[in-house]
Amino acid sequence: MDPHTEPPSLHELFDRYTVLRDTIQGLEAEREELGAVIKAALLEGQSAETDIYRAALKRSRRLEYPVSRFREVFGDAATLEVASIDKKKAETLAKAGDLDPEQLQALAEVKEVVSLVLMQKGS
Repeated sequence: MDPHTEPPSLHELFDRYTVLRDTIQGLEAEREELGAVIKAALLEGQSAETDIYRAALKRSRRLEYPVSRFREVFGDAATLEVASIDKKKAETLAKAGDLDPEQLQALAEVKEVVSLVLMQKGS
């Protein structure tokens, strides 16, 4: 840093911060839109690559408990206890004996999530 140059004012720093934030948010939105289009194309069997990367789909699954069925099986109090039907909270209640573990397991649904992954070529 040049000792003869004044450091930027708080106003200047904040102005730069807002410009960077807005730029990043715009880029992230564009990335999400492009990712959705690319994922759809890959799901249709197409392929995409550059000199450095190859697009691939990574599948992951997560367990969820549907709120309406959870409430039917375990009632209002238990549903409120786990609010968003948090998997860990529901399983903790089952381990503690507050919910029937077998009914909880039977209620579970597996959701599949598809993510776009950049794979470096040659690896």
